[in-house]
Amino acid sequence: MKKFAVLLPVFALLVGCTHGNCRTQKDAKNAVASEVVVDKSKSTDRVKVFKYDGSLQCGQGKQIPVAEMQKDLKGIQVFSSSNQNDGMMRIQLCGSPTGNANVYEIDRKDLDAALKLGFKEWVAE
Repeated sequence: MKKFAVLLPVFALLVGCTHGNCRTQKDAKNAVASEVVVDKSKSTDRVKVFKYDGSLQCGQGKQIPVAEMQKDLKGIQVFSSSNQNDGMMRIQLCGSPTGNANVYEIDRKDLDAALKLGFKEWVAE
C-alpha cells in the first residue's frame, strides 16, 4: 500500500505533463526563441571588426583606448564600439597578451576597407 501511495503522485505528475500546460510552455519558449532569431537577422548588413588593444598581463603594455583606435577607421561609419576579451585561453605570464580587443560595428560593405587597415573580423560572439 505504501508503494502505491508513493507511485501515485509520480504517475500523476508524468500523466499531467503529457497534456496541456507543459507542452504549451515549451511552445511558448520556442516561439520566443524564434522571435530572437528573426530580430537578429535584421542586422545582417553589419559586421564587427577588431584590433587588440595592446594591453599585457600584470599591467604591462600600453592599452590603446577605444576612441583613439577608432580614428584608424578613416571614413568608415562606426555604429558601436567596445573593449571586449576574445575569450581565448591564455598562458598566465606577466608580459603576455590579455586578449582584450577594441571591437567596432560597421557596415558589411566597409569590411574590405577595414581589413586593409589592419582590422580583423570579430567572430568571438
